[in-house]
Amino acid sequence: MDQVTVIVDCAVATVDPHATEYARGHVVVRGNRIDAVGAGDPPEFGGARRIDGRGCLLTPGLVNTHQHLYQWITRGLAADHTLFEWLTELYPVWAGIDEDGVRVAATGALAALARTGCTTTTDHHYVFPRDAGDPLAAEITAAERVGLRFHPCRGSMDLGASAGGLPPDHLVERLDDILAASAEAVARWHDPSFDAMLRIALAPCSPFSVTPDLLRESAALARATGVRLHTHLAETVDEQDYCASAFGCTPAQYMQRLGWFGPDVWYAHAVHLDDDAIDAMAKTGTGVAHCPTSNARLGAGVARTADLVRAGVPVGLGVDGAASNEAGSMIEEPRHALLWARNRGGPHAMTVRTALELATMGGARVLGRAAEIGSIEVGKLADLALWRLDTAAHAGIADPVTALVLGSAPPLAALLVNGREVVRDGEVRTVDTDVVATEVARAQAALLAKAG
Repeated sequence: MDQVTVIVDCAVATVDPHATEYARGHVVVRGNRIDAVGAGDPPEFGGARRIDGRGCLLTPGLVNTHQHLYQWITRGLAADHTLFEWLTELYPVWAGIDEDGVRVAATGALAALARTGCTTTTDHHYVFPRDAGDPLAAEITAAERVGLRFHPCRGSMDLGASAGGLPPDHLVERLDDILAASAEAVARWHDPSFDAMLRIALAPCSPFSVTPDLLRESAALARATGVRLHTHLAETVDEQDYCASAFGCTPAQYMQRLGWFGPDVWYAHAVHLDDDAIDAMAKTGTGVAHCPTSNARLGAGVARTADLVRAGVPVGLGVDGAASNEAGSMIEEPRHALLWARNRGGPHAMTVRTALELATMGGARVLGRAAEIGSIEVGKLADLALWRLDTAAHAGIADPVTALVLGSAPPLAALLVNGREVVRDGEVRTVDTDVVATEVARAQAALLAKAG
């Protein structure tokens, strides 16, 4: 018989199509599904586990649509660089990463995501040094251990510096090897079922690190196997200049020519887009992973998030790699998305509830899982975040959604992923975070020593 969990006496922001909220409500979880949601007291369930939600706000779990987990052991480096300068300095460090380093880094980053309300995360792993073992398997193992719903992207680079790309030649792979490894990753791990904890996407790295052939062939493979496509796009002015010089067009025009627009595609960043690109994305259902903290850290620019949302483009949020967002905190992203949008478009550019929606249903849409996660509705998967808002930091903020989005990051009373409790009272229950922190420090020291 499925375990029944009842969360009671909390404010509830469902983020459903009607933006339903309850000042005092309840949610009933049966197994891994939401069984009931409503105002006031729940029905009586004999033997149910009860979670006291007094002083808390219950939201859907946050969905992270762009990340580089391996970068957790290279945080704090190149702190004052542009993107291209940052990449040039870090490529030699990343060249030494191996399966064990990825496992340690991913565990640290995933635990940080869990503590900040994230229940589903992607990862874009594109660094596969020779003799590094199986980094993709390592991060999948880490996600299973921490307990988050996971969408790893088998990334790739095949355009080295000698051929006009940015990455050093020893970090790129052969096209045929990439395609074989991508096909194997899909066959081995991709789970298309409703309550899947693991789904694969294909993700050549960026226009300045991959060939047109890799982009075309990856798109064909993804569509033949029924998985999604992901890459970086229009992150910086440097990228715009590169595409203008190499291809005679904007990054968005280049990707559109190669068949990379459609409801199965989502782009990280999408900072520097013109009206035509936004219109094309809206018409084709192409999604965007908005990464406001990372974009600000690298000085990449401010994305036209309000324009994207207004046009109907699916938009989610992402923390990006920890080497360009050392906090790796998912709850910071809706706040920063709202602040950056208002800074660009004025005080009415984005509401606090739109910011929360981007972090939940927006991300679910981007990942093609809007029917399964992203809102608190009967029949959906029980991915839930219970935020403690009765702290001194939030006292006096009457609206709980405002307190969550604009206030300081609150502690989690509980985090449920697929009905399983991953965080309780601010502590990750699935891994020992003190042990993980020690492993992270050792792994970073070893990696930096290897880089010389």
